[in-house]
Amino acid sequence: MAAPPGEPRRVAYLYLLPAFAVYAVFLLYPIGRAVQISLYDWDGLSLGTWAGLDNYVAIVADEGLRAAFAHALVLIVFYAAAPLVIGLALAAILNHAKVRGLGFFRTVVFLPQVIAMVVVAVAWRRVYAPDGSLNALLGALGLDALTRGWLGDYTFALPAVGVVGTWFETGLVTVLLLAGMSRIPLSLYEAARLDGAGAVREFFAVTLPSVRAEIAVALTLTVIAALRTFDLVYVTTRGGPGDSTSVPSYEVYHRAFGLGQVGSAAAIGVTLTVVIFVISFGINRFADRRTS
Repeated sequence: MAAPPGEPRRVAYLYLLPAFAVYAVFLLYPIGRAVQISLYDWDGLSLGTWAGLDNYVAIVADEGLRAAFAHALVLIVFYAAAPLVIGLALAAILNHAKVRGLGFFRTVVFLPQVIAMVVVAVAWRRVYAPDGSLNALLGALGLDALTRGWLGDYTFALPAVGVVGTWFETGLVTVLLLAGMSRIPLSLYEAARLDGAGAVREFFAVTLPSVRAEIAVALTLTVIAALRTFDLVYVTTRGGPGDSTSVPSYEVYHRAFGLGQVGSAAAIGVTLTVVIFVISFGINRFADRRTS
């Protein structure tokens, strides 16, 4: 009798080898090279000097770098938590409501995802400008006291950037959750109604547990987007005013190409990679445990 595909085991490894080779060349090697560079004090041009773990110690000791990572964690609230709450509400309503043109609505909601972030950033920079549409709207409503240069305000600049992230990611989360909810058997809702469940209890007893896998995917994608955001910050604020909107990805660029501190930039990049991996791993482990 012929052996099943992949037997003996070494044959299975041969099937995986081409994909692993591409993965190693384009991901594992650059990460390894970044780790190596992070151990040196190097400006990218001259001969580097051994620094050991000094660049990593500086991430903890440098108040500006600590603040950059803290800002990235704040953006998780705007990029992941807020879109998840809004997306759950929108998807639940659309899944039960008889809405004409639902496909068109999905397209419109998802549209920000197909627009380059640089274009999004330029458009929202205009919205937030002192003479932009947001201040014009506030003035029209008689709320002139609330108008300000949003991206130049130390208090509101980071939340303003975060709101753009919420607007950008909500469509993706909504479409993911709507796809998951559309696969829930109607019999589960009918059973819940027979037990006297109202709309709210039905949501928490049937809908929410059934889309945990989609929630995990949505959180993973949006958390990664929040932690690695660069183009939005670069176009809108350049990390300012001061360092109030600086994030790790921007610090990597600024230190490598602005200050010539390539070793420090590599250390920040490696640390950010580890943070993203740990958070993503935690999200998926939690989701697997709850669905098992």
